[in-house]
Amino acid sequence: MTGRPPDPPALRLGLDLLALSELDQLTERAWFMNYVYAPQERSQAGTMAASRRREYLAARFAAKEAVLKVLGTGLFQGVLPRDIRLPRGTGGAPEVELVASAAAAATRAGIRAISVSITHKDSLVAAVAAGW
Repeated sequence: MTGRPPDPPALRLGLDLLALSELDQLTERAWFMNYVYAPQERSQAGTMAASRRREYLAARFAAKEAVLKVLGTGLFQGVLPRDIRLPRGTGGAPEVELVASAAAAATRAGIRAISVSITHKDSLVAAVAAGW
């Protein structure tokens, strides 16, 4: 033992960018909606007008992709995107909740917390996630 404090956890970043139109056909398919989105997210989207729903689903998808990168995995590689939940926190900013397969992947990767930010501009949505 050297007497020095342990190294701080490494910061891991994930970034995703997509055009709103990239998900149009997929979000019409029940299997995709059930695979990617948590029941609460599907319910929330169902209360929105079509254009807002499209933006909301695309933003959530981009955020989940960014979180998957922080976890060191990709889509269809063992972590169900619906196990990455993105509820609105106080003030409206998204928060990250990991359950089941996503929580297990975070534990394996040594990730204790993840934060995400989402932005929209015209027909693009981007998300960045930071885990430590």
